[in-house]
Amino acid sequence: MAITLYHNPRCSKSRQALALLEERGVEVTVRRYLDDPLSEDELRDLMSRLDADGEALVRTQEAEWREVEETNLQDQEQVIRALVKYPKLMERPIADDGKRAVIGRPPEDVLALVHAQD
Repeated sequence: MAITLYHNPRCSKSRQALALLEERGVEVTVRRYLDDPLSEDELRDLMSRLDADGEALVRTQEAEWREVEETNLQDQEQVIRALVKYPKLMERPIADDGKRAVIGRPPEDVLALVHAQD
């Protein structure tokens, strides 16, 4: 089974997560979410598989966060609207096997999906 990695190649943690998966021979589909942003429906689906809440999915230290009008990180729909408008706010990397998704912070966390497939 392939793992989709929501990836930003400029991010060292994202590059490390990709390297960890590739080193283990995992079939990885890379989605550069800044070039190919997720839709509202895709974000809802992804969030339903994450072992974290919406707050963990948002990079609040980014300058774009100051542009977000609704900032209740406990409200999933507000988080989704912010991520659709500002894809850069999405935490990275995120590995998703279609059943479960994990945020790769630290990058080694993505290996939980590899072990789950064993």
